[in-house]
Amino acid sequence: MSSSFLHHVIVVSSSCHHHHHVIGLSSSCHRHVIIMSSSFLHHVIVVSSSCHHLCVLPCSGVWSVGGLEVSTGKVSSVEAMNGSTVLLPCTYSSCIGIKNLHFNWQYNDNGTMNMLCGGDIPMEGVEPKTTVYHERVEFVGSSKTNNISILLWNITFEDQGEYTCFARNPKEKNRNHSATFTLIVVDQMREIDNTLTVLIVSVLGGVIGLVIIIMVVKALGVRLLKECLVSSSGNDNTENGLSGAKAENKGTPKA
Repeated sequence: MSSSFLHHVIVVSSSCHHHHHVIGLSSSCHRHVIIMSSSFLHHVIVVSSSCHHLCVLPCSGVWSVGGLEVSTGKVSSVEAMNGSTVLLPCTYSSCIGIKNLHFNWQYNDNGTMNMLCGGDIPMEGVEPKTTVYHERVEFVGSSKTNNISILLWNITFEDQGEYTCFARNPKEKNRNHSATFTLIVVDQMREIDNTLTVLIVSVLGGVIGLVIIIMVVKALGVRLLKECLVSSSGNDNTENGLSGAKAENKGTPKA
């Protein structure tokens, strides 16, 4: 950092008010720094002269953007048949890295959270040390792919409900993160009504077939027309030739 540039920083939010001085990182800049958390939005204005930057800083021990994120994927629920095996997906990501990341899976049994599986990941790329608390649960994740998913074998109707994937990163002052996945157990999979799809495909097929028939008929018509024109032209030439020959024979004097 340059020692010749001193910027005035004002942090304003609904829950904290700070007044700081920081040393500038470049020669002449005006920075608008936004700090976001789950409960408030901070605006940090670094006063200088010409350019703009956007970054994220901690306030009152709370971190946000760039921290740990936990996700169960784009689909938050799944239907599975009774007696089948289902994957409960969960992945994590962190822009600031992880160290001794703790995670676990819990099942919400009418308000009581039952532990299914838990583990700790010492650092990035190192496989976790896991403990499974349920006989039909298997950990299938890998720290190499930031995956902490589990398999639930031979599911029953009693397994239906919400499953929550928790994660905690000490580098974020042990802030908890979680994502919930809902399992719906059915006796048989619902049949998808494809009537509309079949109707659309049938109509398109009929239109395409009609176009092909029209093209074939048109091609045959053109071909027959050409043959008729050629035949007619040949007949005309033949008749003209015969007439000319008769005229020549009549005009020739007898010796």
